[in-house]
Amino acid sequence: MLHKQSRQIKHFAVLISLLRDRQNFLEEIRQGTGLQSKTTSLFVSSSIFFAIYGGIIGASHSWAQALSGAIKLPAFYLLTLIICFPTLFFFNVLFGSRSSIQQHFVVLLTAVSVISVLLFSLAPVTLFFMITAPDSYQFFKLLNVLVFGITGAFGVKFLYEGMQLLSQQDEVGKRTRTTILRSWLFLYAFVGMQLGWFLRPFFGAPGTKFELFRAVQGNFYLDIVAAMSEIFGYR
Repeated sequence: MLHKQSRQIKHFAVLISLLRDRQNFLEEIRQGTGLQSKTTSLFVSSSIFFAIYGGIIGASHSWAQALSGAIKLPAFYLLTLIICFPTLFFFNVLFGSRSSIQQHFVVLLTAVSVISVLLFSLAPVTLFFMITAPDSYQFFKLLNVLVFGITGAFGVKFLYEGMQLLSQQDEVGKRTRTTILRSWLFLYAFVGMQLGWFLRPFFGAPGTKFELFRAVQGNFYLDIVAAMSEIFGYR
């Protein structure tokens, strides 16, 4: 038990070192220092934070939805990363990058880890509105869309800076790789939104029975418009 706890503390210590001195952390990735331990620690700690937040938003419906959210939210971020990662890596290699596949993956994982920490930091706010406004389902849904959008923006910014640092050692094709990275970020966002729509529900509409997955119909954008219309009394 003590050994297991010490390992968990070690995983969180790696994440804290990323938050406290990200420049040095990214420099270690560029130099290839401790890549395996960084990968494991960031994966474990970020999964725990995602699971906590997923459980909170799912608890607005039921305990079954909370358990589902705790599993699906970490899976959502990891699957988005896995789907989009080969595109970024192979295009970068094609245009002069000499960084390894593990270096690329750890940089992306640092961005995902930052998102998980920010979500965890906002968990008390989400929990507060869930408790004080239990009947405002559309508001709660839009609040979380805003939360995911803000945390995602910070994660993207962190990823951009990390990839730029990783590219410093490869001047050949650097400008092209920067353009590829910017385009890839849009791809990552669109894949994430579509995957999130496919894996829904994360919340669960009030008065409905528990569903692990919902039939694929409509799209994310129409659902947000419908939620805003209901809040502002247009329907």
